[in-house]
Amino acid sequence: MNEQANARVKALLDEMVGDGREVGLQVAAYLGGQLVVDCWAGVAARDEGRAVDGDSLFTVFSTGKGVAATALHILAERGKVDYDAPVAAYWPAFAANGKARVTVRDALTHRAGIPQMPDGLVPEDLLDWDKMVAKVAELQPILEPGTTTAYHALTYGWIVGELVRRIDGRPIGRFVQEEICAPLGMRDIYFGIPEEAAPRVAHLERAEPEPGVPQPAPDSIAARAAPQELVRIIAQPPGWRASIPGGNCVASARSLARMYAALIGEVDGVRLLPPDRVQVATALQTGEVDANLGRAVNKGLGYFLGGTPGAAIGPRVTAFGHSGAGGSVAFADPEHGLAVGFAKTLLTTHADPARSHTLLVCDRVREALGVA
Repeated sequence: MNEQANARVKALLDEMVGDGREVGLQVAAYLGGQLVVDCWAGVAARDEGRAVDGDSLFTVFSTGKGVAATALHILAERGKVDYDAPVAAYWPAFAANGKARVTVRDALTHRAGIPQMPDGLVPEDLLDWDKMVAKVAELQPILEPGTTTAYHALTYGWIVGELVRRIDGRPIGRFVQEEICAPLGMRDIYFGIPEEAAPRVAHLERAEPEPGVPQPAPDSIAARAAPQELVRIIAQPPGWRASIPGGNCVASARSLARMYAALIGEVDGVRLLPPDRVQVATALQTGEVDANLGRAVNKGLGYFLGGTPGAAIGPRVTAFGHSGAGGSVAFADPEHGLAVGFAKTLLTTHADPARSHTLLVCDRVREALGVA
C-alpha cells in the first residue's frame, strides 16, 4: 500500500461525503500489479445505518460490460470464438429478422443494429435469462448492422452473455467466478449475487440531474435502449440476484481494479490475457459520435477507451475499461501499469463531464500516484 497516495485519495472521498456531494464511495488502485490505494468513505445503506467498508458491494451498472468483454476475450484466446464470425454461427436463432451477418466484432463495438429493448416487457422479464435472450434474438435491427455505432445499453449484455454460454456451456456469471475471480483469489464481481452477499450490497440513491442534462425524447434510441420503467429493477434486490450483464454487475472497487490489473500485468503471478490479446481487444475500433449517447466515444472490442474530453478512463487512447450509470468506473492504463476501480452509492449525472465527481476522484488517484 502507498500510504501517502492512499491518504490523499481518502481525503478527497471524506471531503465529498462531508460536504454532501456524495453519500458513499469506494476506490481501489493497482500500480505495477500491487494494490496501492484502497479506501472508502460514507454510508452504504442509510436505512440500515451501514457504513461503506472495503468489502461493500455496489451495483455498478454498465461498468460490468468490461467484465463481460473480458470473459469473451478469454474464450477468443482459447481459440473458441472468432471476432469476425457471425454471432449466428454460435447462436443460430440470432440470425432472425436480418441479423445473419452481424459479427461478434459488431456486437462488441455496438454496431449490431439492435440497441433497442424488445417491446412489451415488464420489469420482471429482465430477470428471466431464457426469455430475454429469446426476445433479443427476435429483434429486428433499427440501424444497419455493421455500420452505425449506437450504445447497446442492455442488449449488449445478453448478446455477449449468451455467446459465452453457448460457446463455453457455463452461464456468464459462473464463468466470471471461475475464470476471472477464482484465479485471482477473489470473488466480488457478480452477474447474480449469491444469497450470502446480499447484506454487503449498497442501497443506491439517485441525485437530481444537474440543470442542462438532456432528457431523451420518448421515441429516441436512448429511451428505447434503457426504458426507465424497466431498468429500475436492476438496482433492487431481485436485480442483484439475476444475471443482466449489460447493466447489473455487482462488485467491489477492489475486485474490479484487480481484474484490470491482471489484464495488463501479473497480479500475484496471475495474468488473465497475454499482451498481444489485450492489444487486439483494446485497439481503437471507432471514435465516431455514438448514435445513442450523442457524443464521440473511443471504443475497442467491448471496452471504452480513453482519449476523449472528460473521460474518467483518462487522456490516453491506450487506456481501456468501462463506466456505469451514476458514476462507477473501472479501467486500466497499460502505459503506466495502473488499474482503478471506483464505485458509489449516489447516482449522479453531470451536464459537463469535466465536472463529474468520478473524474475528480480518478484524477486524484493519478495525481497521488504520479501518473500525470
